[in-house]
This record gives sequence, structure tokens and C-alpha cells, in this order.
Amino acid sequence: MKTDELITALSMGVEPVNRRLVDRSVGIALAIGTAVAIGVTFVALGVRADLATPRAVIFLFLKFAFAAGTLGAASVYLARLARPGGERRVSSGLAALPFVAILLLAGGSLGQAPRSHWDKMVMGGEWIECLISIPIIAIVPFAAVIWAVRKAAPTNLVRTGAFSGLVAGGVSAVAYALHCTDDSLPFIALWYGGTIVLCTLAGAMLGPRLLRW
Repeated sequence: MKTDELITALSMGVEPVNRRLVDRSVGIALAIGTAVAIGVTFVALGVRADLATPRAVIFLFLKFAFAAGTLGAASVYLARLARPGGERRVSSGLAALPFVAILLLAGGSLGQAPRSHWDKMVMGGEWIECLISIPIIAIVPFAAVIWAVRKAAPTNLVRTGAFSGLVAGGVSAVAYALHCTDDSLPFIALWYGGTIVLCTLAGAMLGPRLLRW
């Protein structure tokens, strides 16, 4: 067979690439990870008992807004990173906006409170549980996201791993918020934000190993 004939044979029956396949895979991974994370929170930790009160609902909404804002931006960028060369279309600064917003709110909250209350507002009563629970709950969402991204062809494995960890941390924070009764803004900024950052760093370290072609 001549070269021209081989090229013609190979080009026959070629179908267009489904550009939504990566988005669909990431979406399925997020759905699975979220369901598992919420299930683990319900079974292992339980849901806070005061959800019927307006104050609890307001602060739960704030936690959801922070975690979901982080998760939303990160998942969009992750779908881009999963494609070859996708890192050129990702702005890490935009993904950091939810963290900047919660830090500003936390600073304003501390500024309005007496200094004698600062320690309680920052540390709360469940900081150790938060520090441990969010990374642990994030394990299954992280595994699901890595599974989805491995179906594509990321080229920047460190950055893709970092955003995988960021997504998993956001999912875990959403689930853990259903249990946590520490509601001060400084607590949310430090312990929710800090543990999500830990998940991001863990993802960056594990990405090159788990996403290697």
C-alpha cells in the first residue's frame, strides 16, 4: 500500500471529537463525590441539630456560598486543564476570589468585635475536627475527580492535580458544613479555607503521579 492510499484509508470514517465528554466526566465525578461526601457526613458526623433556626440557616448559607464558589470556579478550570494545553486558559487568580472575599468578611467581623472575643471567633470549639474531617471527607471526591481527568489528556499534571484537590476540598467543605456548628466568619476563613488549601497542595503533589500518561 502506498503512503497516499494509507492516509486515505486512515482518514475514512473519522468522527468528530465529542468536546463535551470531558465536561460530562467531570460532572459525573462531582455528582458521585458530592453524594459520597454528604453520605459520610450524615453517617459519621451527623447533621447539626439547630438547622431550623434562622441563624443556623444564614451561616450555613455563608459556608455553602464560600465552598460552592470555590468549587464552581475550580471545576470549570479543571475541565479545561484536562485537555492538552488547557493550562493556558486558566486563571488561578479568579479561582482565589472566594478566598479573598471570605478573608475580607472575616477581617471586618474581627474589626467589629472586642479583642477579648477574637480567640473564640478564630479557633471556635471544633477546629481540630474541621482540620481532620474536611481532608478525610475529600478523599473519595478527589479519587472520583482524578478518575474523570485521567480519561482526558492533561499536560500540566501539577496544576491539574492542584485543581483536582481544590475541587475535592470544596465538595468536602460543602458536606462538612451540614455538621459544623462553629459559625464565625474568621473560623470559616481560617479552617474551611485552610483545609481546602491543604487539599489543593496535596493534589499538586499527587497529580504528577496519579495523572501520568
